[in-house]
Amino acid sequence: MINTGNENMDSADSKDDSLPRRPFMLFLYDFFLALYVLAIRVYGTVNKKAGKWIAGRMDWEENYARSLNMNEKRIWFHCSSVGEYEQAKPVIESLKQQYPSFKIVVTFFSPSGFEACKKTHLVDYILYLPPDSKRNALAFINIIKPSLTVFVKYEFWYHYLAELKNQKIPAILVSGAFRPEQPFFKWYGGLFRDMLSCFSFFFLQDEQSAKELNKTGIIQNITVSGDTRYDRVAVIAENSGPIPAIENFKGSNKIFIAGSSWPADEEVLHACLPALPANWKIIIAPHETDPSRIRKIQKLFGSHSILYSDLDAENTGFDKRILIINNIGLLSRLYACGDIAFVGGGFYKGGIHNILEPAVFGVPVIFGPVFEKFVEAKEMASLGIVFPIHDKEECLTIIKKLINDETYMQSIRNSLLSFMKQHTGATSSIMSVISSRKWLD
Repeated sequence: MINTGNENMDSADSKDDSLPRRPFMLFLYDFFLALYVLAIRVYGTVNKKAGKWIAGRMDWEENYARSLNMNEKRIWFHCSSVGEYEQAKPVIESLKQQYPSFKIVVTFFSPSGFEACKKTHLVDYILYLPPDSKRNALAFINIIKPSLTVFVKYEFWYHYLAELKNQKIPAILVSGAFRPEQPFFKWYGGLFRDMLSCFSFFFLQDEQSAKELNKTGIIQNITVSGDTRYDRVAVIAENSGPIPAIENFKGSNKIFIAGSSWPADEEVLHACLPALPANWKIIIAPHETDPSRIRKIQKLFGSHSILYSDLDAENTGFDKRILIINNIGLLSRLYACGDIAFVGGGFYKGGIHNILEPAVFGVPVIFGPVFEKFVEAKEMASLGIVFPIHDKEECLTIIKKLINDETYMQSIRNSLLSFMKQHTGATSSIMSVISSRKWLD
């Protein structure tokens, strides 16, 4: 861990709390955000996910004010979606232990995050974040009244951050990752740099992120603490138990598991299927599990496949070679029974999903070419312990090498386990600063 900050200063407590006046840039920000919201409202009439985005924010001010109890002390976490919530969990758990009198409020921007996490017992309130505007930010923050606000990784909203700074409410960024191509570091990025000035502290994933922030003039209140997801997956691995139906499906076979897969990932996997020896089975856990997606996967893999919901604990389905997971919540535990993993998303603009989930079990990981936004993937790929591929031919080459060279396979396993162990500890670093700053005292 490298600390590059002054422990006695808070950005949110500076003498001048006002942000620079950028009327034209702010007009453009508000204009395009309003267009975005309008587009979602129109799209929501025909799209289920967009419809949830709209419905979840209906009468939000009245509903939120009514649902929160009076005289509570609260900590507000904002997460873009499910992945960011997973990063937040270790910090939430530690805060609940160290500051049990505080209630935890988590907001999501996306319906996928809200829907996946709305039944959790870890936090006290799960809400949609209202669209960013000066009025909404003021009303929302006055309702929530957070003592501390935690933004996770990225997704910055100007009016919310400006109002937090105006009210002198400390805001911190955890597991932050910055890259040169982001607008903060462009000639036109003044409004985005203003947002950065609203934070009291930055907990960053890597030194490169700190260097990028330094270029904007932010040289204090920065700690390279690492990624809290390492702590999260370490806890999952420690508490992961067998899933009887999966164990029965596996039997004495090896398992190739495709996690958070998209259609392009499944096409590559399908092309590689003939290269797998007879004692290898496949588990596919797609990123989306709606019936239409599941039917397409079934069509692709044909009669050799069976749905997880159709497995019979007695004797049905365990002779099949391909298992399709048609529910959510199992993936992080599924990796424990895997021998090789393919993590999806890498053939799409958004990039790969969580490669740490299989890596924590020492499972060699293959993924598509779009991974430059992910610090852990770049670092592990540079060490040669994970395997980015561009097409099915490269995927086949990696699979054959891993399967046919047991010594090599074991060396990758050992290297992954060592790497994962070395990178835990971000949560402790964050909690140490929160405690020393006395934000919650």
